Amino acid sequence: MSTFDDRERAEEARYALDQETQFKVMARRNKLLGIWAADLMGLSGADAEAYAKSVVLADLEEAGDEDVFRKVRKDFDEAGIDRTDARIREQMAQLLPIAREQILKDK
Repeated sequence: MSTFDDRERAEEARYALDQETQFKVMARRNKLLGIWAADLMGLSGADAEAYAKSVVLADLEEAGDEDVFRKVRKDFDEAGIDRTDARIREQMAQLLPIAREQILKDK
């Protein structure tokens, strides 16, 4: 039975590591999205970093990407930035593999 228990523990550990990695990838993607959005809104330096952090924190409101999308959409609307919903979602999709590569490279 110990072989089975060892294998089960290894699978649980791998699952936990995969979940942690996925969380880090999404947080990095959201930070990159925040930096992209900040640039379009004319923010730089500490202001851009603070905005990017607020985008990362927005992802903690609910599961999925909609909370992040809504934040960026609202902020663009308030700043008068002309970007379609499709363009914002496209940017989110384009940044995901970049974020994954950065996180896996950091390991």
